This record gives sequence, C-alpha cells and structure tokens, in this order.
Amino acid sequence: MHIHLIDGTYELFRHYHAMPSQRDDAGREVAAVRGVMASVRGLVRQGATHVGVATDHVIESFRNDLWPGYKTGEGIPPDLWAQFPLLEDALRAAGYVVWPMVTEEADDALASAARLAAADRRVTQVHICSPDKDLAQCVRGDRVVQEHRRTRVTLDEAGVTAKFGVPPRSMPDYLALVGDSADGYPGIPGWGAKSAAVVLAVYGHLEAIPDDHRAWRANPANPARLALALRERRDLAALFKRLATLRDDLPLFEDVETLRVGPAGGARG
Repeated sequence: MHIHLIDGTYELFRHYHAMPSQRDDAGREVAAVRGVMASVRGLVRQGATHVGVATDHVIESFRNDLWPGYKTGEGIPPDLWAQFPLLEDALRAAGYVVWPMVTEEADDALASAARLAAADRRVTQVHICSPDKDLAQCVRGDRVVQEHRRTRVTLDEAGVTAKFGVPPRSMPDYLALVGDSADGYPGIPGWGAKSAAVVLAVYGHLEAIPDDHRAWRANPANPARLALALRERRDLAALFKRLATLRDDLPLFEDVETLRVGPAGGARG
C-alpha cells in the first residue's frame, strides 16, 4: 500500500499561476481548482489508492505569534484566496480526505499524516507530494519520501542528504541557520547553505555546536565569524528552529484505510 499526501496549498498556487482564467456559472474564478482536481485525478489514474490533501485554510498559524515576520495571507490575490474553500469542497465531493488547517499549517498536517501512515505495517511507502524544503525533515530512509511531481524528482533520505548536505533530522537546524524566505525568517547572518551543511554534518543539531570555533571539528570558511554570529544569536537560532520544526503529532486519522480514494474511503476533513 502506497500513501500519497498532497500539499494542496502549493498545488493551488502552482495552478493559479500556470492556468488561464476560467469562471463557473456563478462567475467565480475556478481555474486553479480545476487544475488541482485534474492533477489529483491524474495521480489516481497512475495508481494511487490512498490520498490525503492538506490545505492552509487560514494562512496564519501559531508560528505568527512566535515571529512577527512569519508568512501571512497578505498579498494573495482575492480570486486565488477565494478558491481555497472551493478546492476543499471539490475534493471532499470527489471522495478525497482533506485537512484544512487553521491553527497549524498544511505542512504540519502532512508531517503528522506521514508519521501515522509510516507506523502502519501495511504501508509500503509514504509519498509527500510537495517541494517545500521544510518537509524534507519528514523523510525516513526510503519508506517516507518527498516527491516533486512537477519535476518528477523523488528524494529518499540519501537524496535529501545529497541535496542539502545534511540528513532529514538536521533540516530544522539547517533552515534555522540559513533562513527560509518563503516562510519569512532570515536565518543567522553570515551562515549560508555551504557553511551550515559543513558544520551540521559534524554536529547534527544547533545545540551541539560549540561556542568556541577552536573546538570545532568542522572546517567551514571563516569559522570565527560564524561562531560569533551564532553565539550572539543562540536564542534567535532556537526560535528559527522552532519555526522550522513541523508538528507531527496531530491526530488526523486512526486507520490509513480512511484515506482510500472514493466514497467507500469515507472522505473526512
């Protein structure tokens, strides 16, 4: 049994910017909704049997209370924003499980669903269908993989390590150091992808990196400057790590069979 978990927010944005305008009989813009529905149906035609879709019903979460610059729905075109509930309704009507997130984010739902599905012995593989960097932290061996359907690239644990220079378990630490412009936090000054990968490849987590660069077993460029920047901003780095760490404890379902496609699957959400 393969489980496919889809980032509905990403898919809606992608199709909104890729498709020409279409309106329904009520005059509502629906092109992105139709694009996502066609994409999900295509996945099923390719053999997917168990599907869950997560959306950001409200594009704010508990993380906005932690960091004032965290992403919000500001600037989203009204005709895109209005398609979120339309998509959720269309997915339910077609027999798909939908998780519209309010307090948490769609990525938290995907992380939680991946953990729950991977714990089931009947499940062969879990596919997280999203290119978001923070979801790389959910990858486990080749049992939970991250799939970018547009580019047809699938990352297992070795693939994540090859791409970012750190294993999945270090991704929140990596993002805390380098920042994530999509989510609205800047990272620690002076730290880039290469230096973060070099140091975290040795220490694994922020908390294990010594304050004094002379004690480092890693060999990045300008270690004294990097150590000083981190030492002076330990609390900020810890906050960014918290922002980057996905919740995986949401009780979304008790049985993966509820994700079976179609009315018999009992679509819930």
